[in-house]
Amino acid sequence: MTPRPTHSRLLPPILAHKDPGAPSLFTPENLLREVRRQKGLPRGRVPEVCVLDPDGDIVRHLLRTRRARRWARWACYHTELHVFHRAGVRYGIVGGAIGAAFAVLVAEELFASGCRLLLSLTSAGQITAVREPPYFILIERALRDEGTSYHYLPAADYSDADARLIRLMSAGLSRIRVPLERGATWTTDAPFRETAAAIEACRARGVLAVEMEAAALYAFSRARRRPVVCFAHVTNQMARIEGDFEKGEADGAREALQVISAAVRTWRGARRGS
Repeated sequence: MTPRPTHSRLLPPILAHKDPGAPSLFTPENLLREVRRQKGLPRGRVPEVCVLDPDGDIVRHLLRTRRARRWARWACYHTELHVFHRAGVRYGIVGGAIGAAFAVLVAEELFASGCRLLLSLTSAGQITAVREPPYFILIERALRDEGTSYHYLPAADYSDADARLIRLMSAGLSRIRVPLERGATWTTDAPFRETAAAIEACRARGVLAVEMEAAALYAFSRARRRPVVCFAHVTNQMARIEGDFEKGEADGAREALQVISAAVRTWRGARRGS
């Protein structure tokens, strides 16, 4: 009688039968083609710079101040894309794409639709107390405690940002008066399972904050060779104190737009100089 394999000999499904280098049968281009067919949408290119706003605070601020309009050609089943202008740059922005899987789904569609740089700016919980919230983190790498990244890259502890892009963004961001750090975050799929042991383990690694998208977006970026930069807006200590989750003026949108604008201005300047 053949002995049954023990659990320790088996790979979990998220790692089994995975070849990150194999081509996908289901592609964003084909999905968008079918959305356009069903909805009668013409082809259209999104702005070359796009923003993911998982909390939706930036989108809501832009709509309240009448600075954004919905882009009718956005061929996505799940989201709306809005367009706004700032300092002579045209942006596309998608609100509400929270979590690793959703963020990467939208990222795939944006790049398939003409995006050339994607910024993500998500709220985050403080792990290491480098200063009082709220403040921003330019994420250099993210601990992979979610599922999506393992479909794009082989298993490893971290997803790393493009080091050249991080150096470039850091130089541009140093010129604005917004509280900002650089470092690592922890990306989790389960915000209500941030246990004391997990938090302490992350703190021992030097992780600054916890969020829900960066590890997957950076894995997508590296696998697909698409430029992505992720920021965390540290706004809370996971509600362990009263009065938590305060983002600042306009729910943090004004400072967030300063961060986005400075990053993009530096990126565009580097492109012109190359």
